[in-house]
Amino acid sequence: MAEAEEQETESLEESTDESEEEESEEEPKLKYERLSNGVTEILQKDAASCMTVHDKFLALGTHYGKVYLLDVQGNITQKFDVSPVKINQISLDESGEHMGMCSEDGKVQVFGLYSGEEFHETFDCPIKIIAVHPHFVRSSCKQFVTGGKKLLLFERSWMSRWKSSVLHEGEGNIRSVKWKGHLIAWANNMGVKIFDITSKQRITNVPRDDISLRPDMYPCSLCWKDNVTLIIGWGTSVKICSVKERHASEMRDLPSRYVEIVSQFETEFYISGLAPLCDQLVVLSYVKEVSEKTEREYCARPRLDIIQPLSETCEEISSDALTVRGFQENECRDYHLEYSEGEPLFYIVSPRDVVVAKERDQDDHIDWLLEKKKYEEALMAAEISQKNIKRHKILDIGLAYINHLVEKGEYDIAARKCQKILGKNAALWEYEVYKFKEIGQLKAISPYLPRGDPVLKPLIYEMILHEFLESDYEGFATLIREWPGDLYNNSVIVQAVRDHLKKDSQNRTLLKTLADLYTYDKNYGNALEIYLTLRHKDVFQLIHKHNLFSSIKDKIVLLMDFDSEKAVDMLLDNEDKISIKKVVEELEDRPELQHVYLHKLFKRDHHKGQRYHEKQISLYAEYDRPNLLPFLRDSTHCPLEKALEICQQRNFVEETVYLLSRMGNSRSALKMIMEELHDVDKAIEFAKEQDDGELWEDLILYSIDKPPFITGLLNNIGTHVDPILLIHRIKEGMEIPNLRDSLVKILQDYNLQILLREGCKKILVADSLSLLKRMHRTQMKGVLVDEENICESCLSPVLPADAAKPFSVVVFHCRHMFHKECLPVPSMSSPAQFCGICSAKHRGPGSAILEMKK
Repeated sequence: MAEAEEQETESLEESTDESEEEESEEEPKLKYERLSNGVTEILQKDAASCMTVHDKFLALGTHYGKVYLLDVQGNITQKFDVSPVKINQISLDESGEHMGMCSEDGKVQVFGLYSGEEFHETFDCPIKIIAVHPHFVRSSCKQFVTGGKKLLLFERSWMSRWKSSVLHEGEGNIRSVKWKGHLIAWANNMGVKIFDITSKQRITNVPRDDISLRPDMYPCSLCWKDNVTLIIGWGTSVKICSVKERHASEMRDLPSRYVEIVSQFETEFYISGLAPLCDQLVVLSYVKEVSEKTEREYCARPRLDIIQPLSETCEEISSDALTVRGFQENECRDYHLEYSEGEPLFYIVSPRDVVVAKERDQDDHIDWLLEKKKYEEALMAAEISQKNIKRHKILDIGLAYINHLVEKGEYDIAARKCQKILGKNAALWEYEVYKFKEIGQLKAISPYLPRGDPVLKPLIYEMILHEFLESDYEGFATLIREWPGDLYNNSVIVQAVRDHLKKDSQNRTLLKTLADLYTYDKNYGNALEIYLTLRHKDVFQLIHKHNLFSSIKDKIVLLMDFDSEKAVDMLLDNEDKISIKKVVEELEDRPELQHVYLHKLFKRDHHKGQRYHEKQISLYAEYDRPNLLPFLRDSTHCPLEKALEICQQRNFVEETVYLLSRMGNSRSALKMIMEELHDVDKAIEFAKEQDDGELWEDLILYSIDKPPFITGLLNNIGTHVDPILLIHRIKEGMEIPNLRDSLVKILQDYNLQILLREGCKKILVADSLSLLKRMHRTQMKGVLVDEENICESCLSPVLPADAAKPFSVVVFHCRHMFHKECLPVPSMSSPAQFCGICSAKHRGPGSAILEMKK
């Protein structure tokens, strides 16, 4: 019955703890679990009084005088019956090979766990504390201290005998001690002392702050952070002390070391234990609260806080209320906090429970995120730390995330996440698709389905296509365009579309989609017919892509009606597949389209369609007169008589004038311009082009009785015909518009011509003089004559081999050289000599410029 009540209380306490954690939005820094197995058995019959921790094992003391050695899972490995009364403290050296213990009845034992050495002593008063030297395993460090009413140091002498010495007494019971390196710290009723075991000096006394608290009910908590940093917790006060070396100049009679308090602050609750965590502190606090109903104080759950010490205050990092068994009956002195220096493990010891706290790992972080339904953060954390997580799988977290989004109704986000989470797992994809089908959300997942690596079963894709076909034609068409045709059974979808077209035969979306399906199925003929029926812009792309030119030979008119520009470009680009003759024949009944085709053909190549140039004259005359004249000018295969006949029939004056002039009948052409067009400027331009004097005469005769024409001639005739000829023929008394301006223009043109001639003359004279001077400078330069030069007449060297012999050489400006005796003797009538070679080649004779004699 008692066990059932205890289990019920435990489950209630745990559920309370969980509910509080659920309310907290801040993630805890530590996780907790009860030390079970052998510990559970021990505490069912006994109560824990103290515990010490080594990296390899635990030592637990009880109120019934037993000491148990436990592994880290709480299993009992060894048991010692020490005393019938409470074990007050257990101490281990750093090696874990020696253990000391003391009890309420004054018994002290120090012995080796793996050796025969042992110390036993029973005192006449309770021994509250014991601490063995951290390096007790060494023969030079066989020391330990005990404390009751006084602090005793035991040392083993060279004769293997133990001798004791009093380190301190007279200030009440010693209730706490911690030994680190060469320093021992202990607490009595008055404060905390530190003793240097090397120099045998007490180096400081740190008095306790709140003397109103009973030291036996609210004992001091001590812990060494390192060899020189001591942390003291007493009541609600925390002090961090640093042991420093004293400068030699300050020694005198003082200890070689001193203590400086580097941080001091107050906490909210009473301190039951302390432990370091990097640069932070773990504090176990005893909590008392006041009931709102009875207004009485009661023991609340103890708290384990992580705090960041500052110089005069602290910052709380995390705070957890611990549900330990029997916390309602415990006092501050009943709780202890022990820790493992190797691994950050913290043991919260109470009479009926031992709870282990450890830093949360990535798996714990993910657990908390999942508990708070922060799935996306959990997934991200798992991806970042996938090598370190042991209890979670990224896929499981992802699937839970998808389910969560579906439950919230965020179907699109859930479908989008499937791409990343499901990856290439085809089976999971199919499973998720069916889940979306059950909730009627196939449309949501459709954009994200894999379309290759992996490829799902065709039934999956067909199921989604049918869903769209029943409710969303546009969405259906989009999927058909985006999905490769080999993902589904094409014939099944084609039949489904045709069934829907029976109900709505003119639906352009379905028709276009059916054409796409025919294309995927390589049924290009049916696809082309639908495209042409719809007059769809992609028809030309379809023809090009699948080389459907043989299928469009009888559909040229349809293509031209749809888009004549694109159709003509396509036909001309593929003459080898559809000949010009075939196109012209197909367009025979549509001359306007025939003209568009032949016109573009002529623009590309004036000779390819020469057999149709005669036909084109009529087509241009009928449908495109502005391009008729350019066509007549550019075509060399056009029959001029036929063209003239058509132009005269239609009274196309400009075209007729051009044809008459091209056929050599310039006078008729000019007459037509004057009589039909009445355009003197065009007549003058025509006369200028022909550059025929008789044509100018005809133009003057026709214009002589027409004052406007005379004005035009006076303004433009000056550079081709002497204006005097026109002026003399003007009848006296004829009124000519703007005559004065015309005459002024003639004079200005004449003056301009005179100025141009004079300017040209000056330039010519200046250039001639410049060239003459340049030639003179060139000819005045010396000419090198050496033994390599030869006489151009006798072809022997111009200089004799013997320099002592006399010689005579003539050098011309053209650089040809002769022996003087080789040149003809100049006559009396022409005393100047000239180079015979240059004179013979008509390059201009060069006169002699130098005669060398010796």
